[in-house]
Amino acid sequence: MTHQPYLLLCIAALCWAGNAIVGRLAVGHIPPVTLSFLRWGLAFLIVLPFAWKHLVHDWRALRGGLGIMIVISVTGIGAFNTLQYWALEYTQALNTVLLQSAGPLVVAIWSLILLGVRITPAQAFGVVLSLIGVLVILLHGDLTTLTNIEFNKGDIIFMVALVIFGFYSVMTLKRPAIHGLSFAAFTFGCGAACLIPLVIWEMVTQPLMALNVPNLLSVLYVAVFPSTVAYLCWNRGIHLIGANRAAPFFHMVPLFGSAMAMVFLGERPRLFHIVGFALVLTGVFVASRKASSAAA
Repeated sequence: MTHQPYLLLCIAALCWAGNAIVGRLAVGHIPPVTLSFLRWGLAFLIVLPFAWKHLVHDWRALRGGLGIMIVISVTGIGAFNTLQYWALEYTQALNTVLLQSAGPLVVAIWSLILLGVRITPAQAFGVVLSLIGVLVILLHGDLTTLTNIEFNKGDIIFMVALVIFGFYSVMTLKRPAIHGLSFAAFTFGCGAACLIPLVIWEMVTQPLMALNVPNLLSVLYVAVFPSTVAYLCWNRGIHLIGANRAAPFFHMVPLFGSAMAMVFLGERPRLFHIVGFALVLTGVFVASRKASSAAA
């Protein structure tokens, strides 16, 4: 499975499908920095036993690329997720999913700036096609629904977070030649550590998280699935096929979210679901195919 990039990227998208919902449910119950810190601190503890021997083996390479590793950790782990949860205090989960659809474009821009890699016409067509599919699903086939969506400062915060995650996705290709578990353990731990000053500030200025079952289950969910499983799969997928070809899998997140709603909430599939799913899957297939020439 570790050599199947499309499967890995689909697993990452599936794990992320519920993250915005859980983050939104946590608003008013778990402060955003606390949720991010607990998420990555617990994810670090989950990964560490499996990564320890690789960390020992890769320590020299980690020290040699320490600057890049810290930048990757602070941006993709600490900053992105904290801003995402902060944004959800002001906006709706639907807004964040809509904005997240711009992810492939953000990744393409960073790939051009940092790596000099241009998006191919086929990739551009696939991204646009899958984006149309996302809109069909989210808007229930009615484009006039867009006029009812209100954007606010939470959406601006989320766009900043998305730009940061695009930067992280491309920068992972510049990481030292280390094992995937070493990379995950270091970034999870370093990302959580950089949040400690903000956590202390938040504990002083805001009410503490209540230790009840819903809150603990929320923390456990985001630590295991959107963090540990999703990031391991996403990082490996990018390593195998590159950031531009992996980015269209952002559009699988709302697709999986809709499918989960059908399975767990009893929603009935309708024509717009079928059309949207077909467009997303076709677009992702076209955009993620290996180019006949040039780097992906």
